[in-house]
Amino acid sequence: MASRKPFVAGNWKLNGSVELLNEMASSIEAVSNDQSVDVALFVPALLVGESAKLDVVTGVQTVSEFESGAYTGEIQASLAKELGAKYALVGHSERRHIFGESDDVVAQKFVMAQQQGLTPVLCVGETEQQREQNETESVISAQIDAVIDKLGVAGLEQSVIAYEPVWAIGTGKTATPEQAQQVHQFIRAKLASLDEQIAQRLQILYGGSVNEKNSSELFAQPDIDGGLIGGASLKKDAFISICESAKG
Repeated sequence: MASRKPFVAGNWKLNGSVELLNEMASSIEAVSNDQSVDVALFVPALLVGESAKLDVVTGVQTVSEFESGAYTGEIQASLAKELGAKYALVGHSERRHIFGESDDVVAQKFVMAQQQGLTPVLCVGETEQQREQNETESVISAQIDAVIDKLGVAGLEQSVIAYEPVWAIGTGKTATPEQAQQVHQFIRAKLASLDEQIAQRLQILYGGSVNEKNSSELFAQPDIDGGLIGGASLKKDAFISICESAKG
């Protein structure tokens, strides 16, 4: 994976508790203290401050595209940063497909997160129908181009991309290592055509039913730099095992 540092991010979604967070914190510190792997937890927004206080590298699962104002229930990027968040997920497939976020709205959220000092993790991926119709590359290109149209390729310098095939999230299905690598390679080649250095430095994570049994094989692929982990990130032993496997 060139000189890119592996990164394992746990996405708790609408799960977790203060108790689980306390249980996980010391294990995460132990697995990441040799600096060979970046580890972060994307916790529910109400846990961001608590997570940061425990010295867990913390992300928020979405942010508003609006800086402030009369937007009841939205998550303010600047406040997430103030509470100690380092990262923000933008464009997770559940945000796109359940909550109807368009590529343009996702790009606006990416811009807002970055403006407020958070590192955006841009989630991209295709549905099963889109894959069957050979639209994987065009769908992912459009999702990435929405950001590039606003910021240029330089806007991806301080970011992470997570490829998550929608058909493999929470379904128990996972792309084969070869399928996942093929898409990661496509993403990196697309960016390299615009800026070789950014493409080679950018961490690209795989998210799609990653677990402690398949993580080593996935992470061994040359363009897969770690994982965005869903269900397995709620199980301490499984998540720590995945983090260890990212060290190679």
